[in-house]
Amino acid sequence: MPVTRIPLGLPRFDADAIAHAAARLTPRDYQILEHLLHHRVLTTHQLEKLFFTKPQPTRRRLGILRKLHTITRYRPWTPHGGSAPHHWVLGRAGAELLALRRHTTVKELGYHPDLAMSIAVSAKSGHQLGVNDFFVHLGYLARHKPDAQLRAWLSEKQCAKIWGDLARPDAYGCWSENNRQIDFFLEHDTGSMTLAKVTDKLAAYTDLADTTHITTPVLFWLPSRTRETNLRNLITTTDLPIATAVQTDLDNGPAGPCWLPITTHADQTRMRLAELCNGWPHLTLGRNPEQPATAEDDNTLLNRVFGGEEGWSR
Repeated sequence: MPVTRIPLGLPRFDADAIAHAAARLTPRDYQILEHLLHHRVLTTHQLEKLFFTKPQPTRRRLGILRKLHTITRYRPWTPHGGSAPHHWVLGRAGAELLALRRHTTVKELGYHPDLAMSIAVSAKSGHQLGVNDFFVHLGYLARHKPDAQLRAWLSEKQCAKIWGDLARPDAYGCWSENNRQIDFFLEHDTGSMTLAKVTDKLAAYTDLADTTHITTPVLFWLPSRTRETNLRNLITTTDLPIATAVQTDLDNGPAGPCWLPITTHADQTRMRLAELCNGWPHLTLGRNPEQPATAEDDNTLLNRVFGGEEGWSR
């Protein structure tokens, strides 16, 4: 078996157990449950970066949440020895509690008791973890850098609810740092798809920009310098703001000076993520070109599009 057996949590709705769990959950615990609902799977290390400060308190609290059946876990098989970190997913009691808080049902949340097993055996779980790791790095930096904030992190599923079939990004983010702000669509590339198919996605983003009259950068997070170079050579002409970077956790990871916009300037240097707000000076990003460029308008736009989606704070 490539994965260990996964307990499905509570076999049926148990009001006493749910009430017991609810009495023990903290606001941080509910944030963990919300993240697992939206982003499907997070490792122990990722949860530590997002919500804790040290490994021991992380493991202890996650163990308590597991005993309450609010979360469950699996550990993937590794082909070269060693052990993978525990991978955490939403448990049955956690789904029940989230549904109660939202005055909805577990079914309407999109949760199923077999969700953990389906994630564990899915060929796409590695891609999902890569997308999540991108935003975990941003969230971690925001917790430790006074002038940084991850204002929004929307999953592929959340994006589909907002934009439908117009475009299918892996995620949407809004990042601010040092009085600069950039909203973006993320394309996390694992190298499994031909570059021709990757570039075919740009037509959908063009349709989205034409429909919404909002210009949003598309960021390609690539596994190697060679693949980045080859992709940039294929994108010869485009009206979209596009930037590329090679996956790294050095120099603040995706927030750092790793991004190279696709522009007409041959001497363009790599920029920090937040600096990309100036990466395409001929375009007005994040709003209708006729909309005034004020901070108040930015906040109004975020609130309207994301319905009060809670941003990250330190």
